[in-house]
Amino acid sequence: MNKIQHPSNNAVLGAPEGWNQAELPCEALAITRSEYAGMPVVKSYWRPSAEELAILNAGGSVELAVLGHTMPPVMVSVDPL
Repeated sequence: MNKIQHPSNNAVLGAPEGWNQAELPCEALAITRSEYAGMPVVKSYWRPSAEELAILNAGGSVELAVLGHTMPPVMVSVDPL
């Protein structure tokens, strides 16, 4: 997946404090801070490559991986942009 700039983006996230860029690079990510059902939410936007679209169209799935030992509350959806 390729991160993309979205018209709603209003902030940028950098690597977490203390992140070891030499061990695992972490690039800046354009985000949108907003609300969902009255809760604060941070959104980023991604576009699948042609190869990934082929996998999805053949019945493949979207994987969400979170670094660490647990998974915070997350959502995966689509945006018509």
